[in-house]
Amino acid sequence: MFDPHRPRRSVLYMPGSNARALEKAKELSADALILDLEDAVAPGEKAAARELVVEAVRGGGYGRREIVIRINGLNTDHGMEDLRAACAAAPDAILIPKAQSAAMIEEVGALMATHGAPETTQIWAMMETPLGILHAERVATASTRLTAFVMGTNDLAEDLRAHQTEDRAPLLPHLTHCLLVARAYGLAAIDGVYNAFRDEAGFEARCASSAALGFDGKTLIHPAQIDICNAAFAPDAEAVETAKARIRAYEEAREKGEGVAVLDGTIVENLHAEAARTLLVRHNAIRAMEG
Repeated sequence: MFDPHRPRRSVLYMPGSNARALEKAKELSADALILDLEDAVAPGEKAAARELVVEAVRGGGYGRREIVIRINGLNTDHGMEDLRAACAAAPDAILIPKAQSAAMIEEVGALMATHGAPETTQIWAMMETPLGILHAERVATASTRLTAFVMGTNDLAEDLRAHQTEDRAPLLPHLTHCLLVARAYGLAAIDGVYNAFRDEAGFEARCASSAALGFDGKTLIHPAQIDICNAAFAPDAEAVETAKARIRAYEEAREKGEGVAVLDGTIVENLHAEAARTLLVRHNAIRAMEG
């Protein structure tokens, strides 16, 4: 069952061809892991990587982390076999590259049923082509298994011939469009990678802007990015205390028969109380994730 409040702050790509990395991932503090059979695997290593990933997923040991397998496209030499193997492994989700039509997602859903994927295995969609962005709403509603958009900002920028500037202005319309669609249809929304993984200050700023936009988290290319990302997408202590205070104030007002409360000179209505409750649900889910 898809949980929209499950922490997805840090979603780390792991190369499926690297057995040592797959084992090390069990000790990392990422909320989710994408075991990658696509970009991170050389053509000659695809079959071996598939076997390693299936073995890793079946072997377990990843704790509360969400486990996702990114397959190669169904139109490639390896895509169909990847999908068949991923269905048998039964991860939390299968990530589809270059999702750009309802028909593509419908085909994946049908094939997952044919290959016996459990109902709990979700579809995540890589939103990384102009056609995919244009058809985001159709993609979002193509299958009840589809639960998340993952932004592929590198591929998208290349296809758009856009520059990846510090403020990301050339990509913002496309990012916010997919975020809008995701929120409209109850999907998770994961922002794209930050390539300069040694630039901690730049990455921290990027995480802050991504969280401000409303994304649930970011995909990562290096474990060194995890802690910064987790902190950026988690409610801080002040936000948690403010949420608790708003809920108390609103509930006290309701007990008095009043429709709104006033807290520190600010109106607190039902929508503010609901937002505060959602924040606390996220906060508690993160605490549970971190043990």
